[in-house]
Order: sequence, then structure tokens, then C-alpha cells
Amino acid sequence: MPHRSPFVFAVAARVSNLAVLALCALSLPAHAQTWTLAWSDEFNGSAHSAIDSAKWQFEYGDLKVNDELEWYCGPSDDAKNQPPCNSSPASNAFIDGQGHLVIQAFRITPDTAPSSKAWTSARMNTANNLASFQYGRIEARIKLPVGPGIWPAFWALGTNIAKVDWPGSGEIDFMENVPASGRLGPKTVKSTIHGPTYFGGDGLGQDYVFPSGSDVTAFHTYGAIWSPSMVQFYVDDPANVFFVRTASDVPGGPTQWAFNHPFFLLLNLAIGGKGSWPGAPDSTTPSPAKMLVDYVRVYKSSAVSAPLMTASPITLSAAGEGSSTLHLKAVSGGGLVYLECSGAPEGATCAIDSGNALNSHIVDFRASAIATATVRVTTTSGTARAVPSTRLGTHTLSVTAFTLSGDTSTVAIPLAAN
Repeated sequence: MPHRSPFVFAVAARVSNLAVLALCALSLPAHAQTWTLAWSDEFNGSAHSAIDSAKWQFEYGDLKVNDELEWYCGPSDDAKNQPPCNSSPASNAFIDGQGHLVIQAFRITPDTAPSSKAWTSARMNTANNLASFQYGRIEARIKLPVGPGIWPAFWALGTNIAKVDWPGSGEIDFMENVPASGRLGPKTVKSTIHGPTYFGGDGLGQDYVFPSGSDVTAFHTYGAIWSPSMVQFYVDDPANVFFVRTASDVPGGPTQWAFNHPFFLLLNLAIGGKGSWPGAPDSTTPSPAKMLVDYVRVYKSSAVSAPLMTASPITLSAAGEGSSTLHLKAVSGGGLVYLECSGAPEGATCAIDSGNALNSHIVDFRASAIATATVRVTTTSGTARAVPSTRLGTHTLSVTAFTLSGDTSTVAIPLAAN
């Protein structure tokens, strides 16, 4: 790249002091965030009317996952049902005529239980070209059963050319719940992402604890705002975000981010599983155990203008560190924005720290039009000379901002390693 005069770095402090004034002089981005309903199932049919086969398909039998104890069945009118599936109106999945999908698990007797399974239940999905989604706001309003061994979930799996390649293709758990013996209980649910280097017990997740007077036995909305390089989880209100993960948070960094392709949705009620998650059912486990789903909805975001950004140049000190304050301007109401830094020379790393309590790689434009973050460069050994001699001189860092709609902006920051 062209050589830059040392004068650029001599005036770095002055540039930093002027950054806010320069940013304020720029034109304000034009578009805040709005949502449009793109797909839904409201389950508003009459009692025991057919579940929409254009939206959902069912999985059957012993899926041989997690040492679970259920045999999966479909609706009572499904020809794929095999014993011990219940063919009566009180089947494992049905419309109740009151605006709900009911998924229920039944205890079965040993003489009717195939593969040593002790329960029947239902698991349904939108796979095989029924519906797949890439980005948006995805939510379901659900009332959960509680009891030993009960494991309800609302989740999504990634597809790679029409097949599931877990964990490489990714998993988003909008909500799962297990008994207190599995650490959660009726007051707590968990949201998690799984990918190629972070799956199973090493998945990146967080618990949500309900406020006093509320628990999973009442209807609650469980959802996530999924955008390029970021997933935000919420309960009851999209503004009630309690957990955020970005491409910079996953082990191995952005190249291991598994959420940049289509996913399909799943609803299921499992019984039992490995170890204490969720633990085994017992004589107190309700049969039937009923999971009620009021609706499943997917919203698409309008275009959200990317923020305008300025930053002063960075000079690596003798200690091998340097930083700059990034100033951002956007439209209030634009939501959370993910920041990613790249272009650090060999022997150095670049990181973003916004100071945000939810996640240090994001800035918050939900109720503000101005934000700041620190761009920090550090050499691996702690001295500027750790940068190989072939990399000494002037370089350019890039900081890219990603909005909810995938709109981006980039600022170039000169970096001197002397």
C-alpha cells in the first residue's frame, strides 16, 4: 500500500479529539428497523383438524439420540404411525380447537414398547423444502409441562445442500427446559448455539430466569433475532434480549460461525436423556405431559442503514499495544450492531471492546443514535518488535459494522508498527 507520512501519527491525538465533531457533520443514515411477518402457523383450526402438512412434517420411531426414552409418533390420521402410536383423537400431536397445537407424551407399558422405549411423543419440523429460513426474528409462544424427565424444546437445525451435518451446519436452541435435577426447573429456560467447535456440553448458551410470579407453566414467547454474524435471544418481548453471541465469540473465531446459511425449525417433547440432562422420568411424571404451542412466527427485517464510523490512526507502542476510539452514528431504533475487526499484520491481533454488558462486540442503537467502541491492537509477545520485520511500517485495519438486515459499513484505520 502507499507509504504514509509519519505526520499522520504525530497528529493522532488531535484527530481523536476532532472525531466526534467530524462524525456529527456527516449525514445521518436513513433507515431504522421494522419487522414484517414472513411465515407463521397460528394453529387456529377446529378441534382435531389436520395439522398443516404444507408447513410441518413428523419424525417417527426411535431416533437414537441422547439416550431418550420416547418413540415418536405423528397425528392420529397419519398413515405412517405404527404401534405403539395412539390412533385415537387423543394422539401425540393435534389441534385443540382453541388456537393451540398440542404435543403430548404418554407413558406406555413394557409389552407395547419397541426398542425398550417407555413413552410416545411427537417431534415435528419444517425440513425437506417445507420452509427454511436465513436470518430474521423467529419466535413461538409456548406453555410447557413440568416433571421428572421432561425435555421440551423449540429449536432449529442448519442445512447444507438439503442435509443436516451436525454440528458443522449449526443448531439454534431458542428454548429448552429440563427439571431442576437437570439444573433448570420450572423457573428457568436455556438458549444455546451449537457449531463445529462448540457443541453438546460445550455449546454457547445462557439461562433465563423468570421474574417472581412467573414460570414455564404459563404461556411465554421464546425467540431470537438472527442476523449475519449475530444471534440475540429474548423472552416475551424482542426488546428483552438476555443473551447475544457473535461470530467473534465462537472458538476459532468467525471462520467457525455456523449461522450463515438456511435453517429449518423443530418442535418436540422428549422424555429422558443422557445423564442428568434431563434425567429419568418417574412415577410423578405426568402422563400425558402436554406442551401447548399458540403460534410459531418468522419476521423479516427491513433494511437497516449501517452506521457512519470514524476513528483516529493507531500506533503500536514499545509494549506492543495500541488503540483508537471508534465513533459511530446511526438512526435511533436501528437495534444492535455487530463490529468485526480485521487486517492486523502478522504477529498482532485486533479486537473490539464496546463495553456493552450483553456483548463487547456490539453497539446498541435501540434507543440512541451515537455509540463508541475501542479498537485495540496487541502483538502476541507484548512488544512492537514482535511484528516480523517484513510487516513493520504502515498497515490498514478494517472495522466492519453489520446491522440486523445485513447492511454493512467499513472504516479503514491506519496502523503504524515501527
